[in-house]
Amino acid sequence: MSISVKNITKLYGEQRALDEVSFEIGANEVVGFLGPNGAGKSTMMKILTCYIPPDSGRAMVCGLDVMEEPLKVKEKVGYLPEHNPLYLEMYVKEYLHFIAGLHKLDNKDARVKEMIGMVGLDPEQNKKIGALSKGYRQRVGIAQAMIHDPQVLILDEPTTGLDPNQLEDIRKLIVEIGKTKSVMLSTHIMQEVEAICSRVVIIDKGKIVADNSTRNLQQDSTQRQVVFVEFDKAVSRSQVSSIPGVSNAKNVEGNNWIIESKQEQDIRPVISRFALDNGLLVLTIRKEEVTLEDAFKRLTGKRNA
Repeated sequence: MSISVKNITKLYGEQRALDEVSFEIGANEVVGFLGPNGAGKSTMMKILTCYIPPDSGRAMVCGLDVMEEPLKVKEKVGYLPEHNPLYLEMYVKEYLHFIAGLHKLDNKDARVKEMIGMVGLDPEQNKKIGALSKGYRQRVGIAQAMIHDPQVLILDEPTTGLDPNQLEDIRKLIVEIGKTKSVMLSTHIMQEVEAICSRVVIIDKGKIVADNSTRNLQQDSTQRQVVFVEFDKAVSRSQVSSIPGVSNAKNVEGNNWIIESKQEQDIRPVISRFALDNGLLVLTIRKEEVTLEDAFKRLTGKRNA
């Protein structure tokens, strides 16, 4: 396993930032580490990168204990923090040479040239970092995280603040990196997880609440159906909620409803029968795709009212 976490707990005073957290990440996996603000994502990443120690439990990276062999762990890990710490007065090539020197690389020139090409910094390589756009600064951050050819890459909110074109470029880059390295990334952008990650670990209030493939979470283990319905007349919530099989009903605008059901059978014929029995016409009815964002909200307690 590239990453193995067993019963990690971290306290800040009386607050449990992490509460007996356990998970594993295998070789060449791209795993999304998700959770609401304050859930413990950054704390877990800082433990895995040896910036802070856990209070109890054990974390291993490439078979190395983060407490017993932190320097060796750092040789195996590339890390991009949420707030990308760059020396803005340095030039791109100068900065990457500096980082390569910190890692005591023998082939600094060749490695810097390789990383500039890999992350798409060729047109900006002779500029000061402070003159770069947010997207190019993120590329510099990824380049510094990878320059020593780590086996594990840990990215904390790598696409925060990027425009759509920059987002697409960074996503493609991460997917490409994931073909040869294990990648653990945190983000609040669910479309990003769907596009990049094969697996998702969700943490809430310091505890793991889900660990599954992206596909399985999207399909939703409860087999929940979500149906959009537009009636021709007003109908009360109590009436819609009384439809057999309906577990939740939300009026979204006018005579439009979002209806949820946990039964396996398609609920649309039942809704149509309800409309007929109550003198209503169904103007629109369609099944909505259950997204990763829906699963995230359900697992972290953010249910529709």
